[in-house]
Amino acid sequence: MDALNLKIENDIAILEFDTPDSRVNVLNRQTMQELDSIVDQLAARAGSEIKGLIVSSKKEGIFIAGADIKEIEKISSAKEAVEKAQIGKYILNKLGRLNLITVAAINGACLGGGLELALHCKYRTASFSEAVRIGLPEVKLGLIPGFGGTQKLPKIVGLLRATNMILSGEMVSGPDALRYGLVDRLFPPMRLVEDSRDFIRELLNGRVAVKRRKKQGLRNSFLENTPLGRAVFFDQAGKNVIKKTKGFYPAPLKAIEVIKRTYGQSAERGSLLESEAFSKLAVTEISKNLIKVFYLNEEFKNFPWVDAAIKPARVDKCGIVGAGVMGGGIAQLLGFYDIPSRLKDINYEALKTALKTAKGLFDYAAKKRILRRHQVDYKLGLISPTVTYKGFENTDLVIEAVVEDLNIKQKVFKELGEITTCAAVLASNTSSLPITKIAEAANSPDRVVGLHFFNPVHRMPLVEVIRSSRTSDQALATTIRFARRIGKVVIVVKDVPGFLINRILLSYLNEAGFLFEEGMKMDDIDRIARDFGMPMGPIELIDEIGVDVGYKVAKILEGAYGERMRAAPILEKVRDKMFPGKKTKSCFYIRAKNKKMPNPDIYKIAGISRADSAISDEVALKRMLYVMINEAARCLEEGVADRPQTVDIGMIMGTGFPPFRAGLLRYADSLGTDNIVRTLYDFEKAKKAERFRPCNYLISMAQTKRGFYGTI
Repeated sequence: MDALNLKIENDIAILEFDTPDSRVNVLNRQTMQELDSIVDQLAARAGSEIKGLIVSSKKEGIFIAGADIKEIEKISSAKEAVEKAQIGKYILNKLGRLNLITVAAINGACLGGGLELALHCKYRTASFSEAVRIGLPEVKLGLIPGFGGTQKLPKIVGLLRATNMILSGEMVSGPDALRYGLVDRLFPPMRLVEDSRDFIRELLNGRVAVKRRKKQGLRNSFLENTPLGRAVFFDQAGKNVIKKTKGFYPAPLKAIEVIKRTYGQSAERGSLLESEAFSKLAVTEISKNLIKVFYLNEEFKNFPWVDAAIKPARVDKCGIVGAGVMGGGIAQLLGFYDIPSRLKDINYEALKTALKTAKGLFDYAAKKRILRRHQVDYKLGLISPTVTYKGFENTDLVIEAVVEDLNIKQKVFKELGEITTCAAVLASNTSSLPITKIAEAANSPDRVVGLHFFNPVHRMPLVEVIRSSRTSDQALATTIRFARRIGKVVIVVKDVPGFLINRILLSYLNEAGFLFEEGMKMDDIDRIARDFGMPMGPIELIDEIGVDVGYKVAKILEGAYGERMRAAPILEKVRDKMFPGKKTKSCFYIRAKNKKMPNPDIYKIAGISRADSAISDEVALKRMLYVMINEAARCLEEGVADRPQTVDIGMIMGTGFPPFRAGLLRYADSLGTDNIVRTLYDFEKAKKAERFRPCNYLISMAQTKRGFYGTI
């Protein structure tokens, strides 16, 4: 079955993309071969029979999503990668040289190779639809554009904007693309092709002038149009990339190098340098790992956690109990997605603070042009504060976000069970308490579910949905659909203390506490973790969470799992000295004027010397990582998580585990389960600590030479 369809209407050709057996159009080997053949046909008929060409898509909301990632993943050598990139550019260059007025009519996602194809057309139009998203996101796969993007985009939107788009992988809307000169016209979605045809007629008759970019300001003109300015721009761009990626991701730096070396040079030279850079990146382990993470993301967007026959209810109004950091954050997120919420707290000041925080987040979105001012006012108005349960009687879903205390939560759920309708789902944002226990207080335990958001709510993409032994399929399905509607990646986990992510994460934080008590400097512990790729060190993270909160969760897990989850004593010592965490600006680190330094009082509290520890960086890293791997294996053994993929997507999206390592358990497989088990036994013997004892699941894999994802 063909992926492309060509039809001629009078003297205008319409080339329609429709990749068979796929919800998106991709540029794969078959598609490019068909395109090559069709371009040759058009070249033979150009001028006499055909005067214009519209490249369009038959798929709703999708123009071309990019090159086929499966084919990129299979590339095994730099030579093969260069050849593929050059062949692709050869075909697209033929499209660009057609003696026709060529227009790419963009009806939705136009990404990667899809945008590069559009850039080879002489003009681009787009619909007003919000589905239009245009960009070159290759850096997110550890790559750079390979079909001419680094060469074409700067010529159309300018060096500065093009470089920033390529480095960030940012996608722009139709109106922004028009403002940048990336598209030439915007048309109504239902008339995109017809109006694009009229646009070609106007161009043929000379009745329309196309205005590209707006006039540059003096600063941008200097940075873009002078050798000194470009040198300054590229130098600063490189520094910004290093600051953001910490050097772990080579693709953005390679993109800067290519653009810098080729800007203003011949097309042939630029094309080859781009292909060579693409080829070097395509065979790296980092790119292969980021592609694995991409697949994980795609899989979990629609993973069928419940039977397809179960129809989820629609959530049109939410109740939220608790206007603290989490409750207020959830209310803001719901407002962003146009879901009205009734936000309850017993404290007027908490409600006031929550609304102020929400307004700040909405204002920031307006500043970044994500929202317009009228949208900010509307979305903020969807949050309705209250100190009573009035208005909760007609909610479809209620989220409890009060303090992590079982008695208080049970009281709330008893009240909610009496106030809400029997169809409303009751969800708890608890981070560690069993949902079954919380649900005991509700009059309908079958409609109670866990819905664990991560802080900060508007940034962290993961939610854990926790199903208790009594949660109904209907409540589960409704909660999953709701979570996806507000932009979250969903994992469903078993109802046990700490659930999945916090249970694994707490073992890591706890081990950092033990390392500190054994004499390691806190900033050394954090540096080791950051050097591995974690977004922040474990001690820094404890400060962010708050020692009081972290200690409470640690004690809950210690009570549930015994000695192997014993909380590091330093947590209790610090909590008792009233150093709660970052919110007080003084805990493990002292914060002042956007700077932080180790708090010398912590060493006194711990009763340890400031002298360097004899523990090596390598051993410290292994201790922190291997206890996480061991706990993750236990979670698989106990059925807390259904498979390794759930653990990996959860750790990446919920804790920031470095994507370039493909996930905690993918990383474990790269080490070898036999090596991990052997090292854990060594740690257990050396420290006489049960927390290092490898679980049976991990031992079994090591004995049979298996990894989490199969045979090693």
